[in-house]
Amino acid sequence: MTHPAIAANGLRKSYGDKTVLDGIDLTVPAGTVFALLGPNGAGKTTAVKILSTLITADDGELSVGGHDLAADPQAVRAAIGVTGQFSAIDGLITGEENMLLMADLHHLPKREGRRVTAELLERFDLVDAAKKPAAGYSGGMKRRLDIAMTLVGGPRIIFLDEPTTGLDPRSRHTMWGIIRELVADGVTVFLTTQYLEEADELADRIAVLNNGKIAAEGTAEELKRIVPGGHVKLRFTDPHAYRSAASALTGASPDEEALSLRIPSDGSQRELRSILDRLDTAGIEADELTVHTPDLDDVFFALTDSATAPASVPAQPNQPNQPKENAR
Repeated sequence: MTHPAIAANGLRKSYGDKTVLDGIDLTVPAGTVFALLGPNGAGKTTAVKILSTLITADDGELSVGGHDLAADPQAVRAAIGVTGQFSAIDGLITGEENMLLMADLHHLPKREGRRVTAELLERFDLVDAAKKPAAGYSGGMKRRLDIAMTLVGGPRIIFLDEPTTGLDPRSRHTMWGIIRELVADGVTVFLTTQYLEEADELADRIAVLNNGKIAAEGTAEELKRIVPGGHVKLRFTDPHAYRSAASALTGASPDEEALSLRIPSDGSQRELRSILDRLDTAGIEADELTVHTPDLDDVFFALTDSATAPASVPAQPNQPNQPKENAR
């Protein structure tokens, strides 16, 4: 049986009378991207710090890379890499020197350290800047160097805490490509982010953290379906077909001017088949069918509204995950 890359059961952490993590459960299969979303102060960074051995949990059964976090934190540290919210590079030395310093900290032989450094500088498109002080790097270059330094030890599990915050769109897309390449190589990525598009693009599974609890978890599509507002829109050019469809599809909202019908739907295959079967039975053919589902912005606002979440939206059960093709 393959162990998950990261598993947390009943993870709790408080600071004084402030409960930051209130018994959360997480399972991250190897070779996937898991995204943890939540508003500022939700506890995302605290979760990363605990799982990466930087701070201890108050309670919970935790394992990373198959190692018990409490019993063998050193084995966990040997299996992981961490890129925090703030750059860990030394701006006074060159990019290459930063990389070689990390190689020394990992106790790599000199020749091996230089080989790994050269390979990673090439991979992250930093060769031209390698001999320049890192203080002069752009934000995107610093972030690439940050992750390159994280990879010096060859970790199979990487924690990325808001890795693209402050980057321009081009640099953000470059970072997404790097993350996908890592996962394609079998690396597991635990990602925290406030960019919902980022989670939608990269994550195999997403958990939304609110008030110290997991408000919901699932794939991006699963999460979108639990928020109201999804619908199927049918458009017709023939008024007779439009009126016949309006009669056949009870509960549809008509638009006489546009000759269109809006039917509430979660966008699932089952519901689409039901709508199409009803049209076929009535001998009606729509000219256009479009499925509209809430986006992750809608999910985020619904699940993190302090007045309604998480009680109003049920948490989704953990399910086996299938990695996205070419995603990492």
